[in-house]
Amino acid sequence: MLLAIAAMATALAIALAWRNHWAPAAGALAGLAVALAGGVASVADIEHALGDLWRPMITIVGIMATTATAAELGVFTRFAAWIEPRTRGPVKHAFRFVFVIAALTAALLSNDAAILLLTPVVVELLRAVYPKRHPKFVMPFAFCAFVAAGVAPLPTGNPMNLVVAYRAGIDFNTYALHMIPVAIAGWLVAYAMLAWCYRGVLADEGPALGDAPPKVPLSRHALVVLAVTGASIASYPILAALGQPIWPVAASSALICVAVALARGARLARIAGGISWELVPFLFGVLVLATALARAGVTDALASLYESTPAPIATVGAVAAAGSALIDNHPMALLHSLTLAGWPDKYVFAALVGGDLGPRLLPIGSLAGLLWTHQLRRQGITVPLGTFVRVGAIVTIPSLIVSLAVLWAVT
Repeated sequence: MLLAIAAMATALAIALAWRNHWAPAAGALAGLAVALAGGVASVADIEHALGDLWRPMITIVGIMATTATAAELGVFTRFAAWIEPRTRGPVKHAFRFVFVIAALTAALLSNDAAILLLTPVVVELLRAVYPKRHPKFVMPFAFCAFVAAGVAPLPTGNPMNLVVAYRAGIDFNTYALHMIPVAIAGWLVAYAMLAWCYRGVLADEGPALGDAPPKVPLSRHALVVLAVTGASIASYPILAALGQPIWPVAASSALICVAVALARGARLARIAGGISWELVPFLFGVLVLATALARAGVTDALASLYESTPAPIATVGAVAAAGSALIDNHPMALLHSLTLAGWPDKYVFAALVGGDLGPRLLPIGSLAGLLWTHQLRRQGITVPLGTFVRVGAIVTIPSLIVSLAVLWAVT
């Protein structure tokens, strides 16, 4: 077990210490090398991981490529101009609007997409419309974009949820039926707690007096991309009902959108740069490392705990949240997918709820959190660890309790 733990510790140490967006991937691969050298992982584990991951990874990369083409064609610039009029009243109205938009973006695209695309848009918009007062608004609005990506109501809303749901045999519609009410409850509580946390700042009634961003009309190419994206998202529940996979549609939509963007004059290198390629080796590496930890006895210990507890849904969710905050939600979710293999779906859902919400307690808790802090650093904004933990605890603990209670009710 010590070698398996050392391999995971190597992965996490590199991911935290190296200030580079490839750090999580490099850490996962370094940890994999340690596991292979120590004999706690094998070539068979690698082959099994490749077999498990290729379908969900095609879906994830396809969604990210579609999002990147939308960004290149100015969809999100136009989006900022559409948001701008709603920031002209009291700041609390803008705060509420940004939370709703971030939540919907995370639900329909992915939590990573919401953070990558909305965080810079929101920061730049604040600087434009609040030229003097924006420093006091930046932190609350940045957390607003981050916290809104809570429990994924659809499996496509979180790459890890898609992988775990696929491995557990949970289809798109079954997932959505259970998790949409959980997500709505979690959103309501998270918004209420975040608004309470920043109640002093949000009490500012002064109007926004800065210049509005230019309103650039969308091209026909951008409208085609929006139509294709909307059609592909709408097809997911239909495909699930018919028992068909969604990855061919995600891949086809991405290819169409990229072709349309290239026809408009977009550069392929810029589109490729908008895809988090580092997610692929990261997920692959941590899947193998989670398998090594499972073989070392971690999953047996978790299974014993869950079998003996009088409140298994709450226990699974709490352990998933704490474990995700400490060792990242990807390896924790994969450990749970092995621990809960053959268990009723409600326990898999509880693990996913904890894995979605727990990363808001520590920055290392998810790739989305690392991307968020990276985006803010590019904007010249540093989030102190104490601030992250304080706000994360205020928002996460109540929303986790309510979300698990709703999950218990719907199952």
